[in-house]
Amino acid sequence: MARNALLPRTAPFGETERASLDAVLGAATPIQRAWLAGFLAGLDAAGGQPAAQPAAPPKASEPLTIIFASESGNCETLAGNVAKLAKKQGFKPKVVDFADLDIATLPKAGKLVAIAATWGEGEPPARAVETYNALMSDAAPRLDGVEFGVLALGDTSYVEFCAIGKALDARFEALGGKRAHDRADLDLDFDKPAAEWIKGALKALAPAEVASDNVVAIDFARSNSHDEDEEVSRDPVVVEVIEHVNLNSSRSKKETIHLALEFADGAPAYEPGDSLEIYPENDPQLVEEILKATGLTGDEALRRALLSERDITTLSAATVDRFAKATGHADAQKFIESGEVKAWLEGRHLIDLIEAYPAALTAEHLNTITRPLPPRAYSIASSRKEVGDEVHLVVAAVRYETHGRARTGVASTHVADRIANGSKLRVRVKPNKHFRLPSDPATDIIMVGPGTGVAPFRAFVQERRATEASGRSWLFFGDQHFTHDFLYQLEWQEALEDGSLSKIDVAFSRDQPEKIYVQDRIDQHAGELVEWLDGGASFYVCGDAKNMAKDVRAAVVRAFSKQKGLSDADAEAHVAGLERARRYQQDVY
Repeated sequence: MARNALLPRTAPFGETERASLDAVLGAATPIQRAWLAGFLAGLDAAGGQPAAQPAAPPKASEPLTIIFASESGNCETLAGNVAKLAKKQGFKPKVVDFADLDIATLPKAGKLVAIAATWGEGEPPARAVETYNALMSDAAPRLDGVEFGVLALGDTSYVEFCAIGKALDARFEALGGKRAHDRADLDLDFDKPAAEWIKGALKALAPAEVASDNVVAIDFARSNSHDEDEEVSRDPVVVEVIEHVNLNSSRSKKETIHLALEFADGAPAYEPGDSLEIYPENDPQLVEEILKATGLTGDEALRRALLSERDITTLSAATVDRFAKATGHADAQKFIESGEVKAWLEGRHLIDLIEAYPAALTAEHLNTITRPLPPRAYSIASSRKEVGDEVHLVVAAVRYETHGRARTGVASTHVADRIANGSKLRVRVKPNKHFRLPSDPATDIIMVGPGTGVAPFRAFVQERRATEASGRSWLFFGDQHFTHDFLYQLEWQEALEDGSLSKIDVAFSRDQPEKIYVQDRIDQHAGELVEWLDGGASFYVCGDAKNMAKDVRAAVVRAFSKQKGLSDADAEAHVAGLERARRYQQDVY
C-alpha cells in the first residue's frame, strides 16, 4: 500500500525531491523527526553551517523506582508501561516486584511510583505480603525527600475497594514522603484511566529543569514505527466451542464444565499457568427484569447493551452513589448518609437497588450507573504441545440464592446454560509469568488444586508428558464426593500409568462423617512433602484464596516445623524463603 505523501505539492521542491523526502520522513520515528527539526533550526541559526561547538555533556537520566504488588499480572504490566514511557522522557527507570523489594533501599529512591492491587477482603497480593507488612511496621525507614505517586487497582464489587493502594499512599506520606501526584483508585476497566495517570505522574515527577527546557513535544502514541518494547496486541478473538462436557455426575450438587475452544487462525502462544479471559453475556432474564423495573422494555439498543456491554450484577457503594446523583433520589441519598449501605450491599445486585428505590431511569442513567462488563479469567487447563490449536477450560457454574432471589455467576452460567458445541465466544489470553513450570524439566513439582483449581495442573501434566520431563509430579486434589466429583479421574489414572504423574493424593470432604480437605492430606504426608521440598521441588497452589490457600500454606509451615524441629517463626521464614525463590507459587481467586 502506498504511503500518504507528507509534503504538499506547493512545497518548494521538485517532484523527485518531494518523493525522496516523503520516503525518508514517512519511515522516520517521532524521535528522528524531532531531531531533524532541531538540527535544521540550529543550522539556520548558524548561517547554514553546523555550529562548531564542543558537545555538551549528556544530562544524567533521572532515576525512577517503580514498585508493583500484583496478583494477576495487571500491576506488573502497568509498571512496565510506566518504565517504557519514563525511559523515553529521560528517566532511568527501575522496576521492582514487591516480593523482591528491600524496603531499606526506598529512602534512596528519590522518585517513586507504586502500583498495587487489592486482593480478597482488603489484602495485599500473596507475593507482596511480607514486604507490605514490613513497610507498615515500626521498622520501616523514613522517606524524607522521596517524591511518590500511587496507582491503586481494585474491584468495586468488594467492600475494601483499593484498600492496599490507599494504605500505601498514606504510609509513604506518614514516613515523610512527598506526594507528587494524587493517587488514582481504578476499577476493572482501568486501561484508559491508568494511561492518563501514568502521563500525569511522570510529568509531576520530572525534574524542574526538564520542564523549563526548550524541548520538542513528541506524541509517541501516534508513531507508526516498530518499537521493540511495544506490547503484543491483546485484542479479543472469536473462538468456536468444540467440546462442552459436564465433568460431574448427574447426582452431583455441582456442575463443572470442561470447555474446549478452537482457534481458527492458530492458538495464541499461551503457556501452562496462563489464563484465558472470556467475554460473557449477562443472563437475558435478568436483563428483562431490569428493563421491566425501569419501564424501558421497548429500548432495543439498551437491551443489547445490558446483555453484553454493561455490568448489571455488581453492586457497590460507588454504584449507589452514582445512582443517587444520577436520579436525584432523596431516599437513596439519605441511605448513603446513614452509613448503612455497606451492610445492605452484601448479596445484592443492581436489580435490588432499582427495586428498593424506584426512579424514572433512562438509558443514559443506566450507562452512568453501571461499569463496562469485564471479562472473566479462567486458568487454562491444556498444553499447546498436546492439544494444538485449542484451549481447554474448567468452569464451575455458580448458582445461589440471597434475599429471596436466585443469583448466578455471569460467565459461569453463560458457559453452562447458554452455549453448546458450535457456539462462538470472544476470548483473550492473560499471561501469568509468576505461575510457571520450572525451567529445569528434572525439577520435581507438587501441585495442590481442589475443585476447578486443578485446571492449570492438567496443563502442567500434559506439558511434562509432551516434553518427557524427568522430574517427579505429585498432585493433591479435593472435592465433595469421589463418585460424583472426581474431575478428570480417568486422565489422572492414565497419567499415573505413563509416568507423567508420579503420585496423587485425594480428599473428598463429604464421603465420611468428618470433613477431609487437601491440607489434611498434606499434614498426613508432611515427612515426604518436606523431603521433596528439601530436594528442590517447586510447590504450586491454585484455587480459593479466602480459605484453601491460607490453610494449605499453614499446613506447609506445620510440616517444616514438625519434621525439622523448627519454631513456628523459623518454619514461617522457611516457607517465605521458598516464595522469594519462586518455589512456592500461587494462582488464587
